[in-house]
Amino acid sequence: MVHRIFLAGATGAIGQRLVPLLRDAGHHVTGTTRSEAKAAALRALGIAPVVVDVFDAEALKQAVMAAKPDIVIHQLTDLPPALEPSLMAAALVRNARIRDEGTRNLVQAALAAGARRMIAQSIAWIYASGKTPHVESDPLKVEADGSYNVSIAGVVALERATLQSPPLQGIVLRYGQIHGPGTGSDKPRAMAPLHVDAAAYAALLAIDRGAPGIYNVAEANDLISSDKAHNELGWDANFRLSA
Repeated sequence: MVHRIFLAGATGAIGQRLVPLLRDAGHHVTGTTRSEAKAAALRALGIAPVVVDVFDAEALKQAVMAAKPDIVIHQLTDLPPALEPSLMAAALVRNARIRDEGTRNLVQAALAAGARRMIAQSIAWIYASGKTPHVESDPLKVEADGSYNVSIAGVVALERATLQSPPLQGIVLRYGQIHGPGTGSDKPRAMAPLHVDAAAYAALLAIDRGAPGIYNVAEANDLISSDKAHNELGWDANFRLSA
């Protein structure tokens, strides 16, 4: 089925790989960026660009309402290129703000625009200690120290806003640690690896498949189980974009 889609974070690592999938599936896509230069690149790909800051709630609301989406996809992050270690401490605070305040703004804009479903990017390596591989119903490690605690709080806020904002149907994709083009790592990362193309593919599938809820999305590993994504979304960890 063809949809009108609002893709927040269209020029990020996963957003860049998701754009051609959405376009080739025939969807009508509006994609956000904070850069006029990147807006031109989106336009060249056949995507309607909008330059907007997710923290400007009113401007974001107007942009989403103008796009008239029935699906909103949240792929916003604020992390340094190649996850540069010296920049990560400050980036984790900014990223947590996007997950909390930014997600709330995006949800309110989606509701105002009458969107039916929202698909949001989360992370899969924050489960509390316990039997592994973890499934989606396992508790998260909500008490931690320092910057890790900031990240956890952001994730919890993002997932709550996405899943508990009726009548919006919320789907949370708990991604593993991505690798591949644009991620700063060509090789799989430790614990719960995930190729960036397969991450984008999960978001594409979640447009029309899967009941509202949480889905782990990662290559086969000992930490988490992605059986739910395989069974309910039809997701395949081996998916790659054609050259």
